Amino acid sequence: MTASTTRAHGAPQGPPPARFAFDAHTWKEIAHLLVNLPIALVGFVYVVTALFVGTLLSVTAVGLPLLALGLFGARLLGRGERARARALLGVRIDEPSPMPGPSKRSGSFLPWLWSSLKDPVGWRTMLYFFIRLPWGVVTFTVMAVGLFVLWPVLPFIARGLANADRAMVRGLLSRSDELERRIAELESDRGIVVDTAAADLRRIERDLHDGAQARLVALAMGLGLAKEKLLEDPDTAAAMVDEAHGEVKLALQELRDLARGIHPAVLTDRGLDAALSSVASRCTVPVKVTADLATRPAAAIEGIAYFTVSELLQNVSKHSGARTASVEVWRSDQRLLIQVWDDGHGGASLDGGTGMAGLADRLGAVDGLFVIDSPQGGPTTITAELPWRDREPDQTRAGS
Repeated sequence: MTASTTRAHGAPQGPPPARFAFDAHTWKEIAHLLVNLPIALVGFVYVVTALFVGTLLSVTAVGLPLLALGLFGARLLGRGERARARALLGVRIDEPSPMPGPSKRSGSFLPWLWSSLKDPVGWRTMLYFFIRLPWGVVTFTVMAVGLFVLWPVLPFIARGLANADRAMVRGLLSRSDELERRIAELESDRGIVVDTAAADLRRIERDLHDGAQARLVALAMGLGLAKEKLLEDPDTAAAMVDEAHGEVKLALQELRDLARGIHPAVLTDRGLDAALSSVASRCTVPVKVTADLATRPAAAIEGIAYFTVSELLQNVSKHSGARTASVEVWRSDQRLLIQVWDDGHGGASLDGGTGMAGLADRLGAVDGLFVIDSPQGGPTTITAELPWRDREPDQTRAGS
C-alpha cells in the first residue's frame, strides 16, 4: 500500500469528498432561479391588486386613472426585471420608449389617459408578472431540491430553466416591435430638429442685428444730419444724402442675402435645378449642375436639398482647394439622391469642423442619409439621400 492511499495512522483513505465545482455563470443562473419566487410573488400581488382596484373603481372618476398609474408602476417593475436579467442571465434588452406624462395644458389629460391605458409595454409587463408566480414556484422548488439531491446534473437543469427565463424576458419585457424602435428614433430626431431651428433663428436674429439693422440705424442718423444741414449747407447735405443712398443699396443687398439664406425666391418660383445653378454660380470653383427630376418634391424636402448643396459648395470654396466640382440630383424610387464631387485635396470628415456633422444631423432628422468618401489627396464624393414626398397641389400652384 503506497503512501498516497494510507492515512497518517496507516488506515486506508477513500475518495476525496464531493464538492461543488460550478462556475460563476452557473451560480448566477441558480441565484436567479431561486429569487424568482419572492419577486414573482410581489409582482403577482401588485398586478392583481392594480387590476382589481382599477376595474372595481372604473365606474367612478378615479378608476381609470388608477389603472393607468398601475400600468406605469408595472413599467417600473419591468425595468427592475430587465436589470436582474442583465446582471444574472446576461440578457441585454433595450429599455422601451418612456410613456409620456400628462401635460399641464388644458384639455390634454384625457388623451394622456387614453394613451396610457393602451400602453403595450405596461400590459405585457403585467402579463409577465401574472404568469410568473407558478413559474417561480417551479424554479424555486427544483433548485432547492437540486442543491441537495440533484447537484451532479444541476448545471444542466439550471441552464434549461434559465433559458426559459431568458425567453420570457425577451418575449414580454423587450420593446414592443419595430415601431417602438422607430418611436425612439423619432423622439431623438425631434430634438435635433428643435435645436437646429433654434440655432437658425439665433443666426437670423444676429445677422439682422449686426448687419441690416445697424446699417439702417446709421442711415437714419445720416439723413437726420443731412436734414439739419439742408438749409445751412446744401452742398454738404447733398453729399450726405448721396452717401445715404449708397447705404440704402448696401442694406437692401444685405436683406436680399438674408432672405436668400432663409428661403430663396428662385427655389420657390423655378425649383431645385434653377436654385442649385444659382448657388453654383456663386461658388469660387467651376461647378457643373445636373438635376434629373421629372417632378418637384415637397417644399420641405426641396428646401433641405437646397441648403445641403449650398453648405457643401461653401465648403468646396473654402476648404477643398479644388479646381472643378459637380452636383448631381436625381430620384430613385422614393428617395431623392444628391451627390457633390470635387477634385480637391480630400480629408473631409464629420468631425472636421466644416459643418458636416450638422448636415448629417439635419438629414438624419428627416430619415435621410449622409455619406462621405474623402481620402487624403482627394477626390471627395459626398452623397446625401432624402425621402421623396410628392408636392402638394397648393405648393405646385404657389411655385408656378
